[in-house]
Amino acid sequence: MRGKGLLMTQEKYYTVDLGLKKHFLGDTINPDLGHNLENIVYLELLRRGYQINIGKANNTEIDFVVRKTNGEQEYIQVAWSTKEQSTFEREIRPFELIRDFNRRILLTTDVEPEITYKGIQKINVIDWLLKE
Repeated sequence: MRGKGLLMTQEKYYTVDLGLKKHFLGDTINPDLGHNLENIVYLELLRRGYQINIGKANNTEIDFVVRKTNGEQEYIQVAWSTKEQSTFEREIRPFELIRDFNRRILLTTDVEPEITYKGIQKINVIDWLLKE
């Protein structure tokens, strides 16, 4: 990730309180659980004091390019579930386009043992939230 691949201005918007979002948008809009989960992860990354950006790899997006307080960089994708093979492939595609060796994490609500696939750690988001 270099140059224009790491965006300094975010194209996404996150809300401080998901209850406010529900209040203003109401129940008529289909809830986007994946986006709400991404919002929760974003707020947790902020709470941990990390520098957060959105990344681009070719025509794909990396949800979070994170620089930790110790200087380490990580790439994080967030998906509600990746039990469908097509969803799993879509979520890991950006990781496969990155040519460095920084940690890659796929966070989901899937309840299954933590796995590593081509160097990508698939972790249950609740376990990740409680870990640090």
